[in-house]
Amino acid sequence: MHIAFLDTNIDRSALAARHASEVDKFRALMDPAAPGWRYVDFRVTEGHFPEALAGFDGVMISGSPASVNDPTPWMARLEAVIREAVAAGVPVFGACLGHQAVAKALGGRVGRNPQGWVLGRIESRIDAPAPWMAGAGPRIALHAAHNEQVLALPPGAQVLGGTETTPYGHLAYGAGVFTTQYHPELTRAFMQDLIGEMTPSLDPAVARAARDSLSGPIGAAQMAGWIAAFFQQARP
Repeated sequence: MHIAFLDTNIDRSALAARHASEVDKFRALMDPAAPGWRYVDFRVTEGHFPEALAGFDGVMISGSPASVNDPTPWMARLEAVIREAVAAGVPVFGACLGHQAVAKALGGRVGRNPQGWVLGRIESRIDAPAPWMAGAGPRIALHAAHNEQVLALPPGAQVLGGTETTPYGHLAYGAGVFTTQYHPELTRAFMQDLIGEMTPSLDPAVARAARDSLSGPIGAAQMAGWIAAFFQQARP
């Protein structure tokens, strides 16, 4: 597989410098499930986009502290590329901001979480697994860090699962688009560092709950298998 990786991360802090890049986080996640896949990293926040999607087997869109509602040129262009990919039948996977950007680009609405920050290890339901989600149980635990979410679905969106307060946590659009609000690529070490950096600006109860949540196992490997299976079945 030859994947166009659209890196939406705007964080240039010391925290970001201490950890792997977005494409390397996803490469580490995916290598056990999809060895040999090639990723071309496009820093879309700096205006670097694929000149054409022809020749790519799929598109992956990373997470970011940015908001899909930011009136920036790169965000508008990202939405246009998403629509182009969907129209051309190029498979698209998005996580966190990628999940939200796909929903907004296709006609949905994204806004602030009614419940405030969602941070740490989160268990979400899998209510209606897609065909590529082999072995899906009723729940999956993944890391999360978001204060916005999809509030209204675009036409054609299928809800695969979520939580009571984030009901649109995992979405599909036919067989060609798969997105999740969560972060399968983020390790426990990264989350511990992130929560530590965020703690001064958080409600103490939110920070404490986020730290305490990290002791449980996460389903990153299972999600990586689903992502790999998604691209394989959606391959043009």
